[in-house]
Amino acid sequence: MTAIDIISRATWGAKPWDGKPASIALSQRREFFVHYDGGHHVTRTGYAIMRAIEAQHLGQGWSGVGYNFVVDQAGNVYEGRGWGLQGAHCPDHNISGIGVQIAIGGDQEPSAAALAACRALYEEACRRAGRTLAKKGHKDGFATACPGTKLYAWVKAGMPAGDYKPAPDPGGSLPSGGADVARYKVTINGLEYGYGAYGDHVTRVGRELVKRGFGRHYTSGPGPRWTDADTLNYQEFQKSLGYTGKAADGIPGEASLKELLGSLPSKVTAKPKPPFPGRDKFGPGKSNGHVTTLGQQLVRKGYGKHYTQGPGPRWSDSDRKNVREFQLAHRELAGDADGLPGPLTWKILFS
Repeated sequence: MTAIDIISRATWGAKPWDGKPASIALSQRREFFVHYDGGHHVTRTGYAIMRAIEAQHLGQGWSGVGYNFVVDQAGNVYEGRGWGLQGAHCPDHNISGIGVQIAIGGDQEPSAAALAACRALYEEACRRAGRTLAKKGHKDGFATACPGTKLYAWVKAGMPAGDYKPAPDPGGSLPSGGADVARYKVTINGLEYGYGAYGDHVTRVGRELVKRGFGRHYTSGPGPRWTDADTLNYQEFQKSLGYTGKAADGIPGEASLKELLGSLPSKVTAKPKPPFPGRDKFGPGKSNGHVTTLGQQLVRKGYGKHYTQGPGPRWSDSDRKNVREFQLAHRELAGDADGLPGPLTWKILFS
């Protein structure tokens, strides 16, 4: 893992804090606690994990997600309380410790991606705190089975992560082959390119570079996050076109990007949200396109686990169960979690 991409609370859809936790200076952090989810395996990845944790912690009377960060099996890192807020993960250690949950449970094996992401997060925590933080499992601060035998053994072994290398400081420059790698972004047709840019358009650039024979700096495939590897590969492509100096620093210009892709991509305007079609379109015996639209959005939001053959157009008990889980995960809907969408359920689902 060469960089930490932390998915913000706003991105995964966190609710406003129910009484914002106290702010904590990073200089007070001295420990890094690893947690797991509990006794059962966790099969989901993505935003649904965070919404489920949030609903659970709000149900316990907490302000929201109690961990500072959560890491799923795909290696995604999600913001909970972040770097600057007091956690609720380990009594007597919520100020001195940063709490990170790896979203597995029981005897489940943590993935290499999850371990690498957690180790990268640890290195970043040490850098921000200005000291080496003690590596600990939850049970080191409070009598519990957490983080389970496998994660705890990993922590006690020093948190190894294969060929993991600490991420470079995004604020500086990374020397490579005696030269500094350019780290800035440009915007072309509403899309960002350069270090830290993110999106399918970044992946497309990387794939085209590989097709042209300019992919030697990739170690795990191109995109969707623009890294130093993209810059170095793009720089070689620019030089092949005869560019020199600043024009060949690895950051796209309109001319070179058009030469690579054939045309300049532009930012796609988001589709308008569909209006609520009415309660009479849902429930037993109903069959229409609105049921399909509902089911597809539930899947996108991470609430499609009860489908066995895909959503819609005929209403089924799978639709009801998925809608009910979505309602229970949102406090403003949980009081009437009947599994039938009303205007508020629809509005929140498509927000």
